[in-house]
Amino acid sequence: MRTTRLTVGSALAAVALTLGALVATPSPGGAQTNPFQRGPAPTAASVIAQRGSFTFSQVSVTGSSTLGFNRGTVYYPNDTSQGTFAAIAVVPGFVSPESFIAWTGPFLASNGFVVMTLEPFSGFDNPEARATQLNAALNWLKSSSPAAIRSRVDPTRLGAIGHSMGGGATLELARRNSQPNLKAIVPLQPWFLIPNFSGVRVPSMQVGVSDDFIAPPGSNAEVFYGQLPTTTEKAYLEVSSGTHFLGNVFNNEQARATLSWMKRFLDNDTRYSQFICPGPTGGLVAEYRSTCPV
Repeated sequence: MRTTRLTVGSALAAVALTLGALVATPSPGGAQTNPFQRGPAPTAASVIAQRGSFTFSQVSVTGSSTLGFNRGTVYYPNDTSQGTFAAIAVVPGFVSPESFIAWTGPFLASNGFVVMTLEPFSGFDNPEARATQLNAALNWLKSSSPAAIRSRVDPTRLGAIGHSMGGGATLELARRNSQPNLKAIVPLQPWFLIPNFSGVRVPSMQVGVSDDFIAPPGSNAEVFYGQLPTTTEKAYLEVSSGTHFLGNVFNNEQARATLSWMKRFLDNDTRYSQFICPGPTGGLVAEYRSTCPV
C-alpha cells in the first residue's frame, strides 16, 4: 500500500489515467460473464479476511464547505486491467472521528471497491447533515476527484455505509433519492430519532447489536428494517455482543455481511448470494432475516 496526500486544488494537476473499455470476459462455454464482477470467487474464509486480493493506494483529501464535505481518505485498487469499480462513501457516528470507521477503507478497497471515509464537519452533525455530506462525497468521487481516482469509479454503481448517526444518514440518503445510482447501503448500529423510511428503494443491510444501549435494535435497526417496503431487498443482522461501538472495529459477522451485500448489489455478483441467503447462523449471530435475494 502506498500513501500520498492530495488537496482539492491539486486534483486539477493530477495526471490523467486512461482506462480501456470494459469488456466482459467470455467463459469457456462462450457466454459472457458478469462485467462488474471483480476478484476471485469468495470462500467462507475470504469474506472474513481483513484484506482481499487487490493491492490498493490511500490518498488523504481536504474538502471544503463548497464541496460539501470536510475531509477524508480515499482507498482505491491499483489494478486497472478489470475496468472501473463501484464507489462507497462511509461516515462515522456522533462525536466520532473518521478513524472510527477507517477499517472499512482497506477492507473494501482490497476487495475491489473505491472507498472514501469521511470526517464530518462537526461531531455533532445530525443524520440529515451527514447524509448531505455522503451525497457530496459520492458526487466528488464520480466527477471531481483526481484522475487516478475518478478514472477508476463507475458512476452508475454507488454505495454508502455509516455507523450510528452515520447509519441513519445512509437511510436518509436513500430516502432522499438524490443519488439515482445509489445501489446499496449498510447502516451499522444505525440511529435516527423520528424515522420514516417506508419510501426507501435501495437495498439495505441493517446491522444491530443485542447489547447496544445507545441505539437498541428494538427501537432503531429492527424498526428501520420493518419500515422498509417488502419490495425493497433488505436484511437484518443482529450480533449478540459488541455494544454500540461494534461498527468502529473489524468484526467477522459485520464484515461478512457488509462485503457480501455490497458485492451482491454494487457488483451484481451472485457468487456472494450464499452469504446472504439463507444467511449466517451460530457464533455471535443472534438473529438474521432477509428478503433472501439470490
